[in-house]
Amino acid sequence: MILHGYWRSGTSYRTRIALNLKGLVYETAPVDLRAGVQKSAAYLALNPQGLVPALETDDGLVLSQSPAILEWLEETHPTPALLPSSAGDRAVVRAMAALVGCDIHPLNNLRVLKAVRELGADQTGVDAWAGRWILDGFAALEALVARHGEGWCFGGAPTLADCYLIPQIYSARRFNVDLAAFPRLLEIEMRAGLHPAFNAAHPDNQPDAD
Repeated sequence: MILHGYWRSGTSYRTRIALNLKGLVYETAPVDLRAGVQKSAAYLALNPQGLVPALETDDGLVLSQSPAILEWLEETHPTPALLPSSAGDRAVVRAMAALVGCDIHPLNNLRVLKAVRELGADQTGVDAWAGRWILDGFAALEALVARHGEGWCFGGAPTLADCYLIPQIYSARRFNVDLAAFPRLLEIEMRAGLHPAFNAAHPDNQPDAD
């Protein structure tokens, strides 16, 4: 498999975590978002939306959109499972993941922040914009982890929710967000820091990191 992504992209980061948790071997193909490679003719031929990540599978599929990729990984490589066994519990984990993937991350990705700057915000303003949505979402996620977590977001092993959470914490630190109000999320971050699958996926450990 070939993962086309960017070292600091949250969507690429969560996909790397899932691939690593599944124990899958993949090749990394860097896409430099700052240089606009995602809009090149070659990359658009691969992924017409011009976003990362894109995953080329061993049987020739090209998958885009990290939620679809992670669900595909779960369906095609079910062990170890990143979703619980019961339908109700799976819905809870998917809701946790969507809380980050739908309600936090899209508001602080590169193209949105570029638009915020074009409206006149300086870096302090950009940090405040990102922090507003991160704090709102993390407050809800902290409560859900208190209800369902046993060391991880849900239960005692990593799930899809943790694949989403850890990159968002990394992003929160980039925007100087104070995370002291979220001790359970910080505990998960600490635990992930000791886990080889999460460590290997960290942006600093990617070949295109700078």
